[in-house]
Amino acid sequence: MSDSNEKPRNDLYEERVSEAKVVRKIVFYSVIGLAAMALIAIISGYFYFSNALGPVDSGEGETVEVTIPIGSSSTQIGQILEEEGLINNGTIFRYYVRYKNESGFQAGTYALSTSMTMDEMIQELKEGRVIEEPELIFTIPEGRWLEDVAVMIANETGHDAEEVMSVLNDEEYLEELINRFSMLTDDILQEDIRYPLEGYLFPARYDFLEAEPSIQTVIEAMLSRTQEIIDQNMAAIEESDYSVHEILALASIIEREAQTSEDRYKIAGVLHNRLDEDMRLEVDPTVAYAIGEHRYMTTFADLEVQSPYNTYRNTGIPIGPIANPGEDAIKAAINPEDTNYLFFYARYNGEVIYNETYEAHNRTHQQYRQEWVEAAQDEGETETETE
Repeated sequence: MSDSNEKPRNDLYEERVSEAKVVRKIVFYSVIGLAAMALIAIISGYFYFSNALGPVDSGEGETVEVTIPIGSSSTQIGQILEEEGLINNGTIFRYYVRYKNESGFQAGTYALSTSMTMDEMIQELKEGRVIEEPELIFTIPEGRWLEDVAVMIANETGHDAEEVMSVLNDEEYLEELINRFSMLTDDILQEDIRYPLEGYLFPARYDFLEAEPSIQTVIEAMLSRTQEIIDQNMAAIEESDYSVHEILALASIIEREAQTSEDRYKIAGVLHNRLDEDMRLEVDPTVAYAIGEHRYMTTFADLEVQSPYNTYRNTGIPIGPIANPGEDAIKAAINPEDTNYLFFYARYNGEVIYNETYEAHNRTHQQYRQEWVEAAQDEGETETETE
């Protein structure tokens, strides 16, 4: 009896062993096949990408005259270069520009060659060596209020400041801009927003081929520059707890408070810490904006102003930006320095002092407040400063 039962068991065992070997072979060859396909895909992708970055014509090449309109985004520039036969793929141009964190492309008419690499074209477009020289060049400084920017635009372009403000606040035009610029949302149309495009007009140098460009041309050139910065940092913004609108609001506060890059990132850290602790931000530039007057000092009476911009009365981020921040301030708002500070005090000379406790902050305040008192008296401001 035992011998007759042993033989079937052995046959079953050998059959299972054989099946296991077959399965292992299938798995082995499948893995080898997948690895080979992945390797082929990587190699193919590498050569395709390398080819896209290289010149269209490896010989002497052909010179092509190409015009980059004012306010063109990297996507639009890529499309233009591809249509003119200067690059192989406009989409790769856009992603490559974002990967390299390139910005500052200049509008104008260029003489580019099909023998140029993508890097060479990027450099040419940044340096702005154009065939046609710009008729108008002006620079908007960082941290200015929108109404001040409107005056600068008017002074430089020959338009009336009230006309500029009218365009900036035109609801139909704003709706059109929201459809064109992904960074713009209905947040800018909230009822209590003072100026919808506050914080979105990028401070930089602008070159125009016309001596008197239209107001819309100037506005859209400035919006395009901000959109470019936002696009380059969109992945980090999406990983944060805040929207683009909120990031620009924080960046505007940082721009108004800090004079150096180091302080921008530290102040950003303080603001983020206060938000994490559900503390009011309590920053003076928001009060000045709520009042609508530039101030050396914030008074106790100022703190009573009822406004969604007043961070002494409201928790969280203000309803919108309070100025137009530069790139460094925007990046600081997105990537604040990791610190334990909850308070900072800006001295009249620009130095910023940081503290972890209110007691230490108050001592700093009492030590240096006289600097601001004297500056305010020089400006005719005589009311008592806040604590």
